[in-house]
Amino acid sequence: MIVETVFPTEFQQHLFHEGNLFESYHLFGSHVKEENGRLCTVFCVWAPNAQTVRLVGDFNNWNGEGFDLQKINKEGIWLISISEDLTGAIYKYEITGQDGRKQLKADPYAFYSEVRPNTASIVYSLEGYAWNDAKWIQKKKRKQFLKEPVSIYEVHLGSWKLKEDGSLYTYRELAMELIPYVLDLGFTHIEILPIVEHPLDISWGYQGTGYYSATSRFGEPKDFMYFVDQCHQNGLGVILDWAPGHFCKDAHGLYQFDGSSQFDYPNATDRENIVWGTANFDLGRMEVHSFLISNAIFWMDYFHIDGFRVDAVSKIIYWPNSTDNTVNPYGIDFLQKLNTTVSQYDPTVLMFAEDSSDLPQVTAPVHYGGIGFHYKWNMGWMNDLLSYMETESSQRRHEHNKITFSLHYAFSENFVLPLSHDEVVHGKKSLLDKMPGDYWQKFAQFRLLIGYMMTHPGKKLLFMGAELAQFSEWKDKEQLDWMLMDYDMHQKANVFFKEALKLYKRSKPLYELDHLQEGYEWIDANNHEQSIFSFIRQGEKEEDFLIVICNFTYHTYEEYLIGVPKAGSYREILNSDDERFGGANYINKKIIKAKENSFHGRPYSIPVTIPAYSIIILRPVQHRKGRKENGKETVRRNAISGRKGK
Repeated sequence: MIVETVFPTEFQQHLFHEGNLFESYHLFGSHVKEENGRLCTVFCVWAPNAQTVRLVGDFNNWNGEGFDLQKINKEGIWLISISEDLTGAIYKYEITGQDGRKQLKADPYAFYSEVRPNTASIVYSLEGYAWNDAKWIQKKKRKQFLKEPVSIYEVHLGSWKLKEDGSLYTYRELAMELIPYVLDLGFTHIEILPIVEHPLDISWGYQGTGYYSATSRFGEPKDFMYFVDQCHQNGLGVILDWAPGHFCKDAHGLYQFDGSSQFDYPNATDRENIVWGTANFDLGRMEVHSFLISNAIFWMDYFHIDGFRVDAVSKIIYWPNSTDNTVNPYGIDFLQKLNTTVSQYDPTVLMFAEDSSDLPQVTAPVHYGGIGFHYKWNMGWMNDLLSYMETESSQRRHEHNKITFSLHYAFSENFVLPLSHDEVVHGKKSLLDKMPGDYWQKFAQFRLLIGYMMTHPGKKLLFMGAELAQFSEWKDKEQLDWMLMDYDMHQKANVFFKEALKLYKRSKPLYELDHLQEGYEWIDANNHEQSIFSFIRQGEKEEDFLIVICNFTYHTYEEYLIGVPKAGSYREILNSDDERFGGANYINKKIIKAKENSFHGRPYSIPVTIPAYSIIILRPVQHRKGRKENGKETVRRNAISGRKGK
């Protein structure tokens, strides 16, 4: 049954041990191959401090006698070849450590795993899926990501929607349900909380055991390929939440894999992730570099993933458990190598840093001394804004700088504005419920919050359920509160949510110069007493700009004067107080003509009605040349409206 097999080349072994074998998944794990005219299944694992490694599974009644892997180099690569096609077989490695203790371990490179609570690996081929996303791939290559609208729907597949009997939707069923839903909302990307195999549902995937195994909770890996393929065919990018900093300590996983600190730091101070009860990857070990960077390439290679949100970057940048934020050079080196390698393999794949540190140049290129991410989550903006919104409105004048401060650093990195799952769980309350005041005031401020987010510099990320204006925070064991769409105010909040997203996508001033100071200019940042903020969002063309006015108090103002930079007329293109959205309908219906009356340091000004707890957006009414059928030129007014194509 056991046959001689071709060993990994010395060059492959060398690259793996020096941290540069970036497709190590072709070597390690289980693979069905043809050798000498017959099929066999090859198993390869790295266990540098093991005394022995045996293969056990349902094909040998979990008895490893006679199924010993051969140690092919002193650095601990082990190999065995079985002379049959074991596709579908369930297996583990029986590893004897230096202390003589035996452990049963899942394969770190397994492509498929048993459905929890079972923990064994499954021999599975990822070859043969017929992709139909060539147009998407070509389209990505033509895009300049910084100048494009990016709006991300963050989703936990296990609690987005459940079947009537409480069971989970499959990847293929989610493709039918989730994709059209996200498209209708107006998002450009879906970000999925980690789907690496994980034993505990309530870890949400952040405590993984199978980094190469798309969780079997929702089906087979090729079903997930289908999900991604369908996203691409419908114009949606797919971002994976990914945790290369730490892993769970369950007995069948990576922890103490060969009886020693193989994947984790040997020093307990650095190894233990006290906050989450996990173990930190030893980022100073080069084989760990090969394992983790290969994992990113793996998801790109086999699953056509468009981006990675790298979790807890600050805990990689700094030494684990350090109280003085001592920089970890191994962590910096790993992140720079990761981002450089991903870019070399596919420059269209976007890398997002979930980073709460104040380390500079996180999104600067590596060759300029940066970390090399494309985007960084703007945690400061998020914390300040939510703190401001939770303040009773009459007291907001004392917290004025929490709105203005983010503009001091908004262009120091390429930012994503996150209102993520972390902000609506564990007693933090939902976005709607964070808002002070009565029922109507909560909804008005919720709309203001969403509208302000859409007009602030930075790409956008919102966690599932925000579009429903949920009163309850996220319940990870239940589905979203879909019944809320039976209630009038929630329906109207949903309408505003869609309008705001779609306005963002079609308004170049809201994204073209997102990363540059030239894309933003205050009109009035100093109105503490009324808590009214006004600013300009500028597109690449001088005439392409928007006027944004936000009122964070319960007072309504008529004939409120705003300075504007250009003569001509202005039209309101969004008002969160519109009755369609659940507001009191204090809107600016008519076109407003600017007067040559200097105000706010501008040569012109316009009078506007500013409703309580509202955001209004104005656009200059532009004139453009059109042609009638007879060929004579006419001049017609062109203002953004809600109609398609405008």
